[in-house]
Amino acid sequence: MTAMGEPEDHTAPPATSELAARLRIVVMRLHRRLRAEAGDELSPTLVAALVSIERQGPLTLGRLAELERVTPPSITRVVTALERDGLVTRTVDESDRRVSRVGITPKGARLLDRNRTRKAAYLARRLGTLPGGDLARVREALPILERLLEGDR
Repeated sequence: MTAMGEPEDHTAPPATSELAARLRIVVMRLHRRLRAEAGDELSPTLVAALVSIERQGPLTLGRLAELERVTPPSITRVVTALERDGLVTRTVDESDRRVSRVGITPKGARLLDRNRTRKAAYLARRLGTLPGGDLARVREALPILERLLEGDR
């Protein structure tokens, strides 16, 4: 409600809405292209969980489910698949035997590193095709795009 007791209008101005729609499409297409370049042998769900385990791990399954915003039974299936492929290990917590923690294996870390290297190489090749002025604009836009995500961490 506004100070005058009227409902607030949360719609964006048309120019901002159009920009948001175009940005969404570009980001989605770039994401798909990067996944293809990486040659991900894993589904996006498995890759996302593996990245969370790498960054935050070792993690309890409950904490991993929270981070990935999925249910505990779903994360159990994800971890089982990652464990089956030798990408993570599950260990019982010494202080509470009912709890298990999952950590990344060297094989899992190598897979993520290989994927990141391929994605970065693709982007470097594509950026290399841009004229100098466009490359400078991309460089200038990065801090702005990074700020868009600050509230999501």
